[in-house]
Amino acid sequence: MQKPVEPEWSLSIGPETVRLFVTKAKAISAAVSNDYFDGAEHEVEFDGDHDGHFHDGLVEEESQDLTEEELRELINDLNVDEAADLVAIAWIGRGDYDASEWDDAVGEARLRGNRQTAKYLLGMPMLADYLEGGLEAIGA
Repeated sequence: MQKPVEPEWSLSIGPETVRLFVTKAKAISAAVSNDYFDGAEHEVEFDGDHDGHFHDGLVEEESQDLTEEELRELINDLNVDEAADLVAIAWIGRGDYDASEWDDAVGEARLRGNRQTAKYLLGMPMLADYLEGGLEAIGA
């Protein structure tokens, strides 16, 4: 675990906003994990009586898509500075940068731009963990 660094900067994005993103990312991750628990959830077994059968899984999938879409839209609504901070927090949580390298991480994140930030971050399989770790590392 990294030692929190006394911040010499102010975040463009509020820690509570990042925690909201963590919650949504966890919900997305949990839905995927539950869906693939033993690899057999997509196999349908019929008991011979098909008349009253319906599948709730479609509702669950739609719900998961809505959560992911909400998170995608929230990230896309960030301004350039907020998006750079969010990416830097994820990188610090992932261990790409140390908290003491905050300015370097934010600078590199700004170079990426924020047009593809949501796609980039949602492509991280452990996004919630990275964001939590990054917040903890910077003491936010």
